[in-house]
Amino acid sequence: MVNTPDTPGETAAPPAAASSLERAPMTEAEIGAAHVGPPPARLNGPVLLVDYDPEWARLYAREEERIRAALGERAIVLEHVGSTSVPGLAAKPKIDLVLGVADAADEAAYVPALEAAGYVLHIREPEWCEHRLFKGPDADINLHVFTAGHAEIARMVAFRGWLRGNEADRLLYERTKRELAARTWGYTQNYADAKTVVVEEIVARALAAQTQQGGIG
Repeated sequence: MVNTPDTPGETAAPPAAASSLERAPMTEAEIGAAHVGPPPARLNGPVLLVDYDPEWARLYAREEERIRAALGERAIVLEHVGSTSVPGLAAKPKIDLVLGVADAADEAAYVPALEAAGYVLHIREPEWCEHRLFKGPDADINLHVFTAGHAEIARMVAFRGWLRGNEADRLLYERTKRELAARTWGYTQNYADAKTVVVEEIVARALAAQTQQGGIG
């Protein structure tokens, strides 16, 4: 689940190895440990995918406006990512956004403002890119937070941009998603982990194309 917007030069990107999407599948204990508050509910079934809905772009725009109003200049990067950002691609009906702040580990600088706007800190993963994830006040969203300039943001945006413009890989990804979604999963994270191989293949092609065109950004 993972463009590059303009990232500020003063924010140094962590080493590329630290940003990789290719991490080991999460165990049940790791899934529980990453959650803030009660443990996550088990899925114990297939994953719901629906056909692309143009309404997703409007929902993203509404969340962007609310987040920027809450954070102001602290929202250095804010992008619509994930499958709902790719016209024509089937997806879980959940809007993914990626937010870049000055320092994702400095929660005091942005968490209270987001919470005041109705967002709820749901996942904290300091060991993986200092990733944080919030749920929204009135829509089904995943708001991913990283330090601005982190390579993971670039990967998410590159993945989105490539799928928007490459029909063959968009169809490959959709076939993979539909096949995996039909299976029974303990947690939605297990389904996401199962997509890693094809996601990494597509991301590699996207980044290679950007390198040929003069780099990311």
